[in-house]
Amino acid sequence: MKSGKVVLGVLAGIAIGAITGILLAPEKGSKTRKNIADKRDAYVDKLGSQFKGFVESVNEKFEALTHDANVMAENGAAKMSRSVDHLTDHKKG
Repeated sequence: MKSGKVVLGVLAGIAIGAITGILLAPEKGSKTRKNIADKRDAYVDKLGSQFKGFVESVNEKFEALTHDANVMAENGAAKMSRSVDHLTDHKKG
């Protein structure tokens, strides 16, 4: 419970510092709001780009694993068929 209070205190300190910085900023409020919006947009774009890259990476890995699983299944089926043929031949002979 003690660490929860520390985290809450740190977050409160960050929020108070950000608000104080905005209120005491030397620029006009409209310019400050525009700067905040611009930074927000930049972060959203960056996050979207990173997420898109993550999704593409996951899709590539999934496709590779699917291919490998299909190859393994085909190889297993071929081995099973050969084993059945061998047993059938052995039973006849």
